Amino acid sequence: MVPLLSPPRPRTSAHRADLIAAGLALGLVALAAVVGWVFDIRLTGDAHFPGAPSTFGEWPVLGEWLPHVGVGTPIAVLVAVATVAWGPTLAVRLPWRGALAAAYGLAVAWTFALAMIDGWSRGVAGQLTSQDEYLSAVPGITDIPVLLRTFADRILDFQPDSWITHVAGHPPGATLVFVWLDRLGLGGGSWAAVLCVLVGALVAVAVPVTVSALGDPERARAALPFVALFPGAVWMGVSADALFAGVTATGIALLAVSARALGRGSRAGAAGCVAAGVVLGYGIFLSYGLMLMGAIALAVLLAARNWRALALAVPGALAVVAVFALAGFWWLDGYHLIVERYYQGIASDRPYAYWVWADLACLVLAVGPAAAAGLRRLRWPNTTSVLIGGAVVAVLGATLSGLSKAEVERIWLPFAVWLVAAAAFLPVRSHRWWLAGQAATALVVNHLLLTNW
Repeated sequence: MVPLLSPPRPRTSAHRADLIAAGLALGLVALAAVVGWVFDIRLTGDAHFPGAPSTFGEWPVLGEWLPHVGVGTPIAVLVAVATVAWGPTLAVRLPWRGALAAAYGLAVAWTFALAMIDGWSRGVAGQLTSQDEYLSAVPGITDIPVLLRTFADRILDFQPDSWITHVAGHPPGATLVFVWLDRLGLGGGSWAAVLCVLVGALVAVAVPVTVSALGDPERARAALPFVALFPGAVWMGVSADALFAGVTATGIALLAVSARALGRGSRAGAAGCVAAGVVLGYGIFLSYGLMLMGAIALAVLLAARNWRALALAVPGALAVVAVFALAGFWWLDGYHLIVERYYQGIASDRPYAYWVWADLACLVLAVGPAAAAGLRRLRWPNTTSVLIGGAVVAVLGATLSGLSKAEVERIWLPFAVWLVAAAAFLPVRSHRWWLAGQAATALVVNHLLLTNW
């Protein structure tokens, strides 16, 4: 019989430092909320789904203060309690493949349970159907070659045929996913939401697989329950960024596994590196910001000490770029145009001096206090530390760019899932306590705020 929470040992200076790090991270959230309220930092926009409040803007995250419970409440609590009680033990005792399958199932259940706190229509099926989301554009797309040839022409706002917000804000690869889904007969918000959650939950497999492939199997197992019980699942269910996170995390995992195999002289490793390049190459056509996944990919190769893999992965990525270019869409044209459109809209009213650090407060709510505590324990040149360091570089690049002002609790999900692995550095005996803190973070946010995603 596994106790729910083992009695804590007397606190050491290291344990106190962990608590201080977590406290400082949560303090950053409080500071961002106070500063945003005092200076009335603009964070408002149109309602995202039917029945939502007319404006959103609870600093620093995009949402509305609305304490509520729903059908997903008891399920989410049950999933959290079960994970805290048995997650760390099962992560160690189950066969590796069984542990990965359990983590994936847990991530799916956790994400859907959190989404269902807001109800099926508002929390799941209606999330991707608003006038600004991809699905609103799908019925008007009848010719994919024409879509690609003319895509860049419609990015800028204030034109008669300007793309709606999310279509314009991303390369065409994101819209194509939902067009293809519709062509398969799986149109509508429900199928799109299910796809995003199922693909997004792959991070619970991809992150530990990557850590293990880089030669740190013990921390890979320790990370399993933390990645599966990801606080950012509040925004995974449901947003297209969950899909982006799942795709890119899978590409990183494939790169790590293939680089290791390549080092052993495997031909399959060489093919896997090319395939990883293709997956990550498509990733930059899901979101312009996912170019920063390159920092994580380079961290993998640095940790694996295999630069031959880079020579194979890059042509795979360039092949994707070439296909889109031949079809009529040049990535750099789209990037420059979206920067211009970004400042045609609300971004011009969001002050850089606030968001350059308040973005990190949003990130804290997505990664949870355990990640903040774990980050301070990273040690070089440990391979997992190098991997997580790549995610830190990606986040810093994103916030310093000025192109990620607000909403990063959702937008940075592809980076956040790698930061959560830092919790594996915390003392094993404390894992249940930290898992409880992670679950509490997600449950409090989801029950007190009606988030935009």
